[in-house]
Amino acid sequence: MSDESAIQGLHALVEGRVQGVGFRASTAHAARRLGLGGWVRNLPDGRVELKAWGAAPALSRFRDWLQQGPPLARVETLQLEDAEPETGREFQVRR
Repeated sequence: MSDESAIQGLHALVEGRVQGVGFRASTAHAARRLGLGGWVRNLPDGRVELKAWGAAPALSRFRDWLQQGPPLARVETLQLEDAEPETGREFQVRR
């Protein structure tokens, strides 16, 4: 989209050392700081899944943050794809 104010969505799967290192809480903090809505959860196979939506510039900065993650994490693989934005402005940690 060329309109930077348009709401966009993102779906991501993160592999590596991403469970038990504060990844979900840090992801939620980063998303909230950027004004994004969405959710993050651990998957049984050790990956973390998330969906986020918001303004394109904020989503771009969030993608950059996801490449690294929090200090104790080690992101080995990051699969990103565009997704339909959902409603709601809160970013939740799901169990």
